[in-house]
Amino acid sequence: MKINIHTLIGVSVILLLISCKQSKKNNDLINKEKSTEVRFDKALGAAKFNSVIDGEEAKLYWIKNKDIVVAFTNYGARIVGLWVPDKNGNMTDVVVGFDTAEGFKNSTEPYFGAAIGRVGNRIAKGKFKLEGETYTISINNGENSLHGGFKGFQDVIWNVEQPNRNTLAFRYISPDMEEGFPGALTTKVTYSVTPNQEIVMEYDASTDKTTVVNLTNHAFFNLNGELGGTILNHDVQIYANEYTPVDAGLIPTGKLEAVEGTPFDFTTSHKIGEQIGAKNIQLEYGGGYDHNFVLNGTQKSGMNHVATIIGDKSGIVMDVVSEEPGVQFYSGNFMEGENTFKSGAKDEYRTAFALETQHFPDAPNQSNFPSIELKPGEMYHTISKYKFSISQ
Repeated sequence: MKINIHTLIGVSVILLLISCKQSKKNNDLINKEKSTEVRFDKALGAAKFNSVIDGEEAKLYWIKNKDIVVAFTNYGARIVGLWVPDKNGNMTDVVVGFDTAEGFKNSTEPYFGAAIGRVGNRIAKGKFKLEGETYTISINNGENSLHGGFKGFQDVIWNVEQPNRNTLAFRYISPDMEEGFPGALTTKVTYSVTPNQEIVMEYDASTDKTTVVNLTNHAFFNLNGELGGTILNHDVQIYANEYTPVDAGLIPTGKLEAVEGTPFDFTTSHKIGEQIGAKNIQLEYGGGYDHNFVLNGTQKSGMNHVATIIGDKSGIVMDVVSEEPGVQFYSGNFMEGENTFKSGAKDEYRTAFALETQHFPDAPNQSNFPSIELKPGEMYHTISKYKFSISQ
């Protein structure tokens, strides 16, 4: 077969142009990511952040891609900050936190951004029974136990692995009877970012003795940014037809009550502040919203659709999905302006909210709630995802 030399040259030129175009695209992407790294590493630097806590090194870590940047510390396996584009394309930090590890250690609010365990939320009177034996755990919230006791997972240094720029894995072995919980619990929390502008939180645990486990993350969000002010004008939809009402100590009564006709009805989107001041005994007990919502099984991406939240100023949308049956919605009721965040903003009253995916509070003492028992030979595994986009 005879090949025309002019045709061959033409094809070569086209291939060269395509190759150059692709190379430029790749270089632009690399340069954009490098620019992002420089910008955020300067704003939150390891030299200032790193320190020694309880004799161990607390360090700053990053995961990122071109559309999402997340900073972490191994002190509490916690999120330090999370940057995503707002409606104008400006990278906006939507998770409040501090610019030093000591800031988290010394904060009047110990849970900012932290991995929570062994048991997230409250256990009544700090007591529960397992296999006929009564266990007494640390009481650190009135007459109840909250978020694993005084030295929960938020107050320990975790081991860290970083297999790639998009993933961080934190590991901690909680010894038998730490804070009163039975069994040596081996825990792994893996955070990753995806090209879909998601942060994925994956939790794994195993035990050598029957115990209880309910892991979550306590990121405090403001979708208008750390300097965004009140969260009361955020629009929220929670995919739950019921919630678990509580007593004055915020312990569930054991009942599931319909949200319909109450200030807890977020089955359609409305502002956080719309009914937060309503005359309602549950709102009085919580000082606002601090309640577990029972997810109704609405599916998204093969998991329970938990909530959709929109920042009123930024246009940032956060969609939460999870394998968990419930979510604790907390409206920043106990924020008192006593701590200064990395942006210089104070933690003023209701300037951040939390959505903690979870099993229900006080589950070990509530036989009608989904169990949180974990036995030797079993694996605890659950995933939650927080996806960011722009409102249309």
